[in-house]
Amino acid sequence: MLASDLITRFEQFAPLSLKWDRDPSGLQIGDPKQPVKRVLVTLDVRPAVVDEAIRVGADMIFAHHPVMFRPTANLDYQDPQKAMYAKIAAHHILVYAAHTNLDSADNGMNDWLAAALNLQHVTGLVPGHRTEFVKLTVTVPTDQVEAVQEYLTARPQAHLNRYALNSGEQFSVNLPRPDLATAVAGINQFVTPGTWDYEALPLLTGGQTSSMGRIGELAQPMTVAEFALKCKQVFQLGGLRLISDQPDQLIQRVAVLGGDGGKFYQQALQKGAQVYVTGDVYYHTGHDMLAAGLSVVDPGHHIESICIPKLTALFDQWRLENEWALAVVPSKINTDPFTFI
Repeated sequence: MLASDLITRFEQFAPLSLKWDRDPSGLQIGDPKQPVKRVLVTLDVRPAVVDEAIRVGADMIFAHHPVMFRPTANLDYQDPQKAMYAKIAAHHILVYAAHTNLDSADNGMNDWLAAALNLQHVTGLVPGHRTEFVKLTVTVPTDQVEAVQEYLTARPQAHLNRYALNSGEQFSVNLPRPDLATAVAGINQFVTPGTWDYEALPLLTGGQTSSMGRIGELAQPMTVAEFALKCKQVFQLGGLRLISDQPDQLIQRVAVLGGDGGKFYQQALQKGAQVYVTGDVYYHTGHDMLAAGLSVVDPGHHIESICIPKLTALFDQWRLENEWALAVVPSKINTDPFTFI
């Protein structure tokens, strides 16, 4: 299979349109037309991870954090990170990163974190990209109906309406606007050109707004201190930071945003969060959180390593569904730079 096969399927799950401005999600290094046989799934692309990829024979690395956040002024191989780029190229390893698009995707990073905390009645926290929908109406000959129906109903979130006509049959389905061209091209694979027609009309209401972070309810109230200990156990941490002047307060409404989410604490407050779980909280922001009456659990950035088993399972599912000749290997390298002593 080609690397682009996995990339295309993944971007149906977490489209790049969901990524936030200036986030370099997507292809990092390599040619997507490159054949791949083994993909290594990781949180970070660090020198030890690249050595691991070489050791296990991976020709693709799929990461959450982009390997290239900022342009580099040179490729001086005395710098271990820059030498890593040379090693990636020398071993023909393709690198792809899914960052804020995975954070915002339904059933993506922040849903995984919310589920790990067993939150109930979960909704989005920070509104992001809004996807407009169109109504696609397709008229096809009767003898080619079944193939088109199967194709359209296989698309994510598709709800198909079907009508009989004298000259054939007609379907209507609501699709995200970015999927329209792909849907029309796909129908062309099943229907004889010139024998079918379609119309696409924009929907003035509805649409879908992605969100960064999640907010929900604990099954049972607990104190702030008890919840902090729960986070430590759930994410298997040696330590974490608790920002609270009321550790004995009973809480139930919890917001979570993986990675560096301190700047979004006001949105957590506006949605009624009593505790906010996020990493990399800045010192002065911590003071502001306390002054606002919000308790915060900072378990660090590395809790996003939950993506490794989740993506591995997802890729294995797609591998079986599509009969891909692909081995999926979860990274065993701990890339957390912090140790609690």
